[in-house]
Amino acid sequence: MATWSVLTGRKLKPGAYDDWRRAWQPEEWPEGVRGYILRKIGDPDEVIAFGLWEGTREGLEAMRPDPAVESARQSRMAPFVEGQFADGAYEVVDTIGG
Repeated sequence: MATWSVLTGRKLKPGAYDDWRRAWQPEEWPEGVRGYILRKIGDPDEVIAFGLWEGTREGLEAMRPDPAVESARQSRMAPFVEGQFADGAYEVVDTIGG
């Protein structure tokens, strides 16, 4: 079993965080996923959203949303986003600290 993260970094339009946050929220969270949103210190319009999940790669792929559902979610967010600088699924390969 491994730990996985799906991560996206975005530059939001000024003052659009609350609207983007409502649009970002999926209709249903996959079981076992814990989501986080980070805002950059000094630039609150730069955000990184990610989720952590433990399981197999096959399980990760199986829990991904239906493409039509994800496309609709992306369309809801689009009016509030200036750009995207990171997007992907990642495997946690090291855990540092206690």
